[in-house]
Amino acid sequence: MEKNKQQNSNIAFQKWIAAVGIVLFVGKIFAWKITNSDSVFSDAMESIVNIISAFLGLYSLYLAAKPRDEDHPYGHGKVEFVTSAIEGALICIAGIMIIYEGSNSLISGKVLNKLDWGIWIIAATAIANYVLGYISIQKGKAENSIVLVSSGKHLQSDTITTLGVVVSLVLVYFTKIYWIDSVVALLFGIYIIVIGYKIIRRSLSGIMDEADPEMLKRLAKFLNENRKAEWIDIHNMKIQQFGSRLHIDAHLTLPWYFELRTAHNEMEEVIKLIAKNTDRKVEFNFHMDDCKPTSCAICQIENCPVRQFDFVKKVDWNGGNISQPDKHTLEN
Repeated sequence: MEKNKQQNSNIAFQKWIAAVGIVLFVGKIFAWKITNSDSVFSDAMESIVNIISAFLGLYSLYLAAKPRDEDHPYGHGKVEFVTSAIEGALICIAGIMIIYEGSNSLISGKVLNKLDWGIWIIAATAIANYVLGYISIQKGKAENSIVLVSSGKHLQSDTITTLGVVVSLVLVYFTKIYWIDSVVALLFGIYIIVIGYKIIRRSLSGIMDEADPEMLKRLAKFLNENRKAEWIDIHNMKIQQFGSRLHIDAHLTLPWYFELRTAHNEMEEVIKLIAKNTDRKVEFNFHMDDCKPTSCAICQIENCPVRQFDFVKKVDWNGGNISQPDKHTLEN
């Protein structure tokens, strides 16, 4: 019930982003028509991307909210990475269009009109974009939604470009040097291409299940701080993100003589410890390994009844070694 409430809230907020995006786009197109400004055109082009991205985000949140089915046993959360990548690509395309338009105007030259009106209209859209972007980012972080975070960052990047447009319009208004407008458009075209690339890069890392070194480091830290001697080793840990959920695989090495119930209880204790120290819902797939004679050198169990070799040293888990596929030994 709580999960559905959160998903419905995200979808409702994404609808607001789409609606506000349309209103702001209309305002920017009006400002472009009356000013003939390339920098205002650049801002309007990014607003088109905002609108398309908002509807893509809305669709992805709808899909991500669908329950698992036979064809999607892990759910539909990965769609958020796909739509985020499309958003990044659209931002890059808008940047290329802006550079093209600005270059033509810089070569041919053009005269701007009614800059005072343009300044007030574009400044108002900047304020609206920043506020909506800030709310979207905070909501996305709180609910681990890459769509809302991506939309929020895009809106705030739009705010930065919009403020640049306002500054350029003010300069042109007072100096009557019209090529400033085209140069500003070129600069912001390059800027939003960089923003689009970063969004694509992050989305592809999620689609490809790229390792998250920082998260592995955090997991290793609190597992070390709370480890029991019976937890001889943890290795082969992998983390995948599906929408707002995480899926964690790992191998836990336990004494070979533990009965099944005892071993399972130890595994459950590790799982509960991880779940308690993460900021989102987690699904686990843990594999229990039995200890081998090579484990004796790193095993901290005192008075072990079946020890074959002396304890040599404790292996501290860290973000690097907790993900290695093989059991830890003195050699690795």
